[in-house]
Amino acid sequence: MAFTVVIPARYASTRLPGKPLASIGDRPMLQHVWERAGASGAARVVIATDDTRIREAAAGWGADVLLTRDDHPSGTDRLAEVAAELALDDDAIVVNVQGDEPLIPPAVIDQVAENLRQRLWASVATLCEPLGSREQLDNPNVVKVVADGAGRALYFSRAPIPYPRDAKAAEGATPWRRHIGLYAYRAGFLRRFVGWPVVPPEALEQLEQLRALYHGEAIHVADACRPVPGGVDTREDLERLRAHWTKGRAE
Repeated sequence: MAFTVVIPARYASTRLPGKPLASIGDRPMLQHVWERAGASGAARVVIATDDTRIREAAAGWGADVLLTRDDHPSGTDRLAEVAAELALDDDAIVVNVQGDEPLIPPAVIDQVAENLRQRLWASVATLCEPLGSREQLDNPNVVKVVADGAGRALYFSRAPIPYPRDAKAAEGATPWRRHIGLYAYRAGFLRRFVGWPVVPPEALEQLEQLRALYHGEAIHVADACRPVPGGVDTREDLERLRAHWTKGRAE
């Protein structure tokens, strides 16, 4: 199955400027991500950046790089520009791999692309995993998802959904799922998406995928086939990844 991986990479991160080029072990974080994407079944892996420093660094290790506009409001808009630049057909599958996830398993990249390929009713596919604790359920930084029996997403929220109204009935239950921000899109959907304005639920929750649901687009959701470690959002996350890498090399 042919699909394209696009790795959006911005230099101007608010919490950790220059994050894509931060070193982990002997190479930049973005190179780790690129190598893992390259180990998937993708026909092509493209780094999409608005910064010449990232372009030059990535070209130096042999990556396929596109320099995109610097005024995109979201990573999805950047993907749409790449899809247009590559002249992808409407049915072509594009997997968005975040540039700050150096431990992402290649198997889940293949999984999300294959899930979308198999479901012609879906415009988007994404992944989730069981929530590990009540603290995660109540944490607004952990996005929750509810889907129907066919894996069609019903809603994404920062709130605890489904809400455990009866605490006793909820004992031992595991219906809660954390959304994993890995997406496969049909290129035609990307072209439609960037033409829509922000919708009320999206503005409230600050979750782009709600714009797709608002417009009746179907999103397929499935449990990830492998554990997906968290990405790098802060300096603390970066130091934890560096320690993980050093420990792994020593063992």
